[in-house]
Amino acid sequence: MSKIKVVHYINNFFAGIGGEEKANIPPEKRKGALGPGLAFQKSFKDEAEIIATVICGDSYFGENMEDAMNVLIKMIKEEKPDLFIAGPAFNAGRYGVACGAICKKVEQELKIPVVTGMYIENPGVDMYKLDLYIIETKNSAADLRKTVPKMVNLGLKLAKGEEVGPPEEEGYILRGIRKNFFHELRGSERAIDMLVKKLNKEEFKTEYEMPIFDRVTPAKPIKDLSKAKIAIVTSGGIVPTDNPDKIESSSATKYGIYDISKMNTLSKDDFTTIHGGYDRAYVLENPNLVVPLDVTRELEKEGIVGELANYFITTTGTGTSVNNAKAFGEDFVNKLIEDGVNAVILTST
Repeated sequence: MSKIKVVHYINNFFAGIGGEEKANIPPEKRKGALGPGLAFQKSFKDEAEIIATVICGDSYFGENMEDAMNVLIKMIKEEKPDLFIAGPAFNAGRYGVACGAICKKVEQELKIPVVTGMYIENPGVDMYKLDLYIIETKNSAADLRKTVPKMVNLGLKLAKGEEVGPPEEEGYILRGIRKNFFHELRGSERAIDMLVKKLNKEEFKTEYEMPIFDRVTPAKPIKDLSKAKIAIVTSGGIVPTDNPDKIESSSATKYGIYDISKMNTLSKDDFTTIHGGYDRAYVLENPNLVVPLDVTRELEKEGIVGELANYFITTTGTGTSVNNAKAFGEDFVNKLIEDGVNAVILTST
């Protein structure tokens, strides 16, 4: 039996081309396995071969999604693969979205099986989990060694047309698909068994997990901005040049509050960005692009805005867990309320 032909998608970082400074590279193709593909090839053994690796910078993909996918699809199609794998992206948001988007495109246009891998809080999961098999990973590349065998096992099953087991067996994220089969016990008996276990405080597993929706009721609109106190909050990583609180460039575990009471603008000599998820070139020259102190001060002087808070609040959003982000907000909102802030300008990147 001939080997299963595989094409692998990775970003600029995992291709070893460079970090954020190379995130704008357009699609390219290289023969054979590269970067994490070497681990995949080893795990495939003699059953499959990575015949080509396609690469695209995260920023380029995000800013030119349609064009990037069209070029990538052409590159992939030329190889006539039997299986397509992407990533794994772990908790890298832009990379996860790119992996999900190109996998869906390949599945739709080339009609071949696809597999990718992501951390459960990667935005790509919510966007593509109903369309794709996404192996659940930890939040960093340190989990690559454990992730690769799961992606390989699932990929080979799909390529061979074998039956795929449930998520808890195969390691993929729930897709919301229900499959009918004959059970040895009828539904009423299973329901009673579950109820008895619940009443006895014993461990039980529901057959149909309900989704959890985190709904936030929108605040009432500001009727008169000229009497409102406004604060600036950002996930764009703007900090004093010495980063006094040592906020991480990604996967942040803390936030900072910095005084701007005597400033009309943020100077590049005093402030910088430590964010690891976007091209920082312009922001390093003008931090006001992320924390718009200059224009907000003008609005304050013109009376359009009543008052600007004496500080701004900052963290980095890239890779930061939902739980941490939620905890930050729940923590600093108390200060905002105590200081009489009526509304927040929240900037992201």
